[in-house]
Amino acid sequence: MKHYFTRLEEAVKTQWDRPALGNFRGEVFTFGEFATQIAKFHVFFEAMGLKKGDKVALCAKNSARWGITFFAANTYEAVLVPILADFHPESVNSLVDHSESLVLLTDTDIWNKLDITKMPKLRAVFSSSDFSLLYAADDQVKEADAKTDELFAAKYPGGFTAADVSYPTDNDKELAIINYTSGTTSAPKGVMLRYECISANVEFGQKRLPSYSGDTIVSMLPMAHMYGMMFELIYPLCGCASVYYLGKTPTPALLLGAMAEIKPYLVITVPLVMEKIFKSKVAPVLNKPVMKVITAIPGLNQVIFKKIRATLLNAFGGNVREIVMGGAALNPDVEKWFRRFKLPFTVGYGMTEAAPLLAYEDWDEFAPKSCGKCVDSVEVRIDSDDPYNKVGEIQAKGISLMSGYYKNEEATNAAFTADGWMRTGDLGLLDSKGNIFIKGRSKNMILSANGQNIYPEEIEAVVNNQPYVIESVVVDRGARLVALAYMDADKAKSEGVDLEEYKKVIMTEVNKSMPSYSKVNAVEYMDQPFEKTPKMSIKRFMYK
Repeated sequence: MKHYFTRLEEAVKTQWDRPALGNFRGEVFTFGEFATQIAKFHVFFEAMGLKKGDKVALCAKNSARWGITFFAANTYEAVLVPILADFHPESVNSLVDHSESLVLLTDTDIWNKLDITKMPKLRAVFSSSDFSLLYAADDQVKEADAKTDELFAAKYPGGFTAADVSYPTDNDKELAIINYTSGTTSAPKGVMLRYECISANVEFGQKRLPSYSGDTIVSMLPMAHMYGMMFELIYPLCGCASVYYLGKTPTPALLLGAMAEIKPYLVITVPLVMEKIFKSKVAPVLNKPVMKVITAIPGLNQVIFKKIRATLLNAFGGNVREIVMGGAALNPDVEKWFRRFKLPFTVGYGMTEAAPLLAYEDWDEFAPKSCGKCVDSVEVRIDSDDPYNKVGEIQAKGISLMSGYYKNEEATNAAFTADGWMRTGDLGLLDSKGNIFIKGRSKNMILSANGQNIYPEEIEAVVNNQPYVIESVVVDRGARLVALAYMDADKAKSEGVDLEEYKKVIMTEVNKSMPSYSKVNAVEYMDQPFEKTPKMSIKRFMYK
């Protein structure tokens, strides 16, 4: 397995004058400038006394400078601690302190809300906008910052060139990243990932979906989340691609505008985004009476589907080779339509603890309703006496899995079985070809009064297919299943639909496709969209 630093070094040396990291319609760094900034950070780190294995935290909005700082600390062999910029300031204080971070890169507005007295080990804080020093705990840090340019010039008297780039590769088993899975201040779960965990994911990505010089990608997922960090930063950059950050919440207009301009070879997203595009752009066309007739005629429907496919791909810039979704299941009806269009999409499966990929399959081999087959670096099993027919917990082991949770032995012990397999907490089945089918989260499963296992995600998929429903959560209330739904009230009003009466329609349509033990007993409407995690999963615990 090739170390990802070897790939990065090769990319830097061969792509020196090509764009590496950029902000959409903002500053752009070539691979040469990227490497030079990394080298300057190395000089500063050495001058301030930062050692290999010391912790460097990043808590800032996505930007090219976030990526530079990540690789600067990573190639220095400091341990990266990415923290979501959306976390509450108290949580950021707590996680910086828990991780024992000595350096922090952050946005000025975030820094102004933090309390340095709650982060006593922190020695240096940098601004993510221009790398200016926001805080220095001692004179050594101040002097190191003041003399960085002078020390850099002395170290590279002939100027920094591609020949000077050299990154360490003898560290496979050593700790590279601590990635916190939540902002909780009680017993935080900081996932410990080794360099080999990252290399394994990059290796798989470049093997199955290689990137090339001249390829581009639009980054829209949070960099502090492992999904975005790996597949919108580390993997493409190590394959010579250029990464551009949106830098703000991706509204449809902003996202499609960026896609049209940057023309990415790959779209990494979550199902919710694709479902919204389908509901807003495609479904209204398909629901027209004349289209219902045409799409039922063999041959003629293929002409329509080909045109829809071209329209969707052109909306993403026209160069997309694949659309990869993860973080949640894709709505089955939307998936069915995408397959009829021959849209090059696939749904993967992973988690932070796997850095993050556990399963994937190329779009043209992808089995409907699955999340692919286990990747090369892991084995997957179903904890069931009949894994092909009886649902059980999905468990995994392999070189890309975490070492455990930082300073949390109890959680680490609970995460692994006695024979060394990691518990994912997800429930699923296998088929004879090794495809994995997720049935739901074990903690979400509802046990009916007569002992039947109810997977709310399956019911929600049907609820979400109903006109005017934007999203839903199914909960158990005293042995009664209740569907909480957030509706497109404006659309319903404009079409003269009485939403109170429409509850009966939802229940009828949902229950006719559900077994008796999974029938919905009531529908309640939500005034606001459901609260979500950074990877756009609904925070279900808030709606029990």
